[in-house]
Amino acid sequence: MVNTSDTGQMLRRLLQAAHTVTLEQLPGLIACHAGAAGLYDVVVYVVDIRETLLRQITGRGPDAAADGEEIRIDGTLPGRAYQRVTLLAEPPREAHARRRWWVPVTDGVERIGVLRADTADTEDGDDQAVRQDLRDLASLVALVLLSKRSFSDSYARLVRTEPMNVAAEMQWKLMPPPAFAGHDVTVGAASEPAYEVGGDAFDYAISGSVLHLSVFDAMGHDTTAGITANLAVAACRNARRQGASLAETSRSVEDVLVTHFGTSRYVTGVLAELDLDTGRLTWVNRGHPLPLVIRDNRWTHELTCPPAGPMGARLGLPVVVSRHQLEPGDRLLLYTDGIVDARDAEGRRFGQERFTDYIVRHHSAHQTLHETLRRLMHAVLDHHCGRLEDDATVLLTEWRAGHQHRLVP
Repeated sequence: MVNTSDTGQMLRRLLQAAHTVTLEQLPGLIACHAGAAGLYDVVVYVVDIRETLLRQITGRGPDAAADGEEIRIDGTLPGRAYQRVTLLAEPPREAHARRRWWVPVTDGVERIGVLRADTADTEDGDDQAVRQDLRDLASLVALVLLSKRSFSDSYARLVRTEPMNVAAEMQWKLMPPPAFAGHDVTVGAASEPAYEVGGDAFDYAISGSVLHLSVFDAMGHDTTAGITANLAVAACRNARRQGASLAETSRSVEDVLVTHFGTSRYVTGVLAELDLDTGRLTWVNRGHPLPLVIRDNRWTHELTCPPAGPMGARLGLPVVVSRHQLEPGDRLLLYTDGIVDARDAEGRRFGQERFTDYIVRHHSAHQTLHETLRRLMHAVLDHHCGRLEDDATVLLTEWRAGHQHRLVP
């Protein structure tokens, strides 16, 4: 039986000790403290970049993925805990035996992995306290992992299942986490091919009650395209953080690109701002596919805005600022053409209709926004026989308008 007071003391001690440990030391640290609170054989698994596998953190060095346990997400109990963001228990193997639990490890809505732990089976069947203690431990583990992963090559190797090219190395370091929730909004993003993504990039940030959103698609699919996209995102952030308007920001991006590449390299993109208090969307289109709004999980509306031409091409077209009023529950889709242009072996496009229909059908089946994106990207890859010829990126935003309590599963 888990003792709640012991659990609280364990979590405090674990938190203090975690400040000065490396990722490799984390499994030993958890094992050292958790047993005192009645949590045994605790193991942490992190999800790979493509969200297909859960890989054990063994603490045995940078190449531990080779000898640690791997669990597929699809078709397994731990995978179901990850997909549904819910705590699940295995059936007891024998009377009064320890019970095994699988707990999602998340930061807000960003799914990092799962935690496995054994506890003594409760005699009266009341396991609410046990569940809460496991959730508390998983929350602390999530925060510790976030604090370690940015400077851990071991973590980077663990979440990769194949070699990554230089362009993708830059892009994943540049872009924000693929999941966020706060201030009445949920944001999810995904990019493929994960290990070879070159010219695509997404960005988002909160400033007061304004959510800044942007998607970029740089010319080409190589390291130079990655450099171009990196430069575009950095220029966008720099202008935005100096108080520039959307039109001014897009012009600043163009000026930076022209300064460094002349007109030999360009970037298409959509830059947007969403007022989280009112749902007012403001955006500019720089030669990019138009945003989509899904309403009531049924109606899809393509927003319109005269394109100003790609940033860096110096076409001299006017930058038109467009506006749209979102309603509570609306989902805004920003994406690159690689999503809809992916073709199967017979040359058939994945297409915009299939793209939006996939979002509607899977999100209405009570999947989280981020699980919907995971399945969407796998569907796009499957449609293209597992290998895309162009980058495919989607940035999905759902405005909840006062329903903050529904943001986190």
